[in-house]
Amino acid sequence: MSRMAPLFHQSVGFDRFADLFERAWREDANSTYPPYDIEKHGSCHYRIVVAAAGLDEHDLEVRREQGVLRIAGQRRAQDPAVVLVHQGIARRAFRLYFRLADRIEVRGARLARGLLTVELEYLPEHDGVQLIPVMPG
Repeated sequence: MSRMAPLFHQSVGFDRFADLFERAWREDANSTYPPYDIEKHGSCHYRIVVAAAGLDEHDLEVRREQGVLRIAGQRRAQDPAVVLVHQGIARRAFRLYFRLADRIEVRGARLARGLLTVELEYLPEHDGVQLIPVMPG
């Protein structure tokens, strides 16, 4: 499994179909920002957890379209009264892409304690475009 690890972290729900691991895709395979985890809970539930420090719900967009989950973040506004003496928290814009298996449904997204959690579920049938609102934690 260690030789296949790069393929596993960019696909969700393909573990049911071993030959589909090859379809993993991401815009920039060398990017490590922001860090994220993919969790599997039981046989039908998944979570993608993205470190989104310094971002609010309105700074994030989660969209599923044509089998690809797109998670994008961009800080919209900064308080002009605040002057950063030191900036150690990266707040740069990002885009993450995950190819989803045909039967993976996005159930919701929430932001709590600097972590964006996207809930996924394996279902019998699904296809189409889905815009997922990001809820406060």
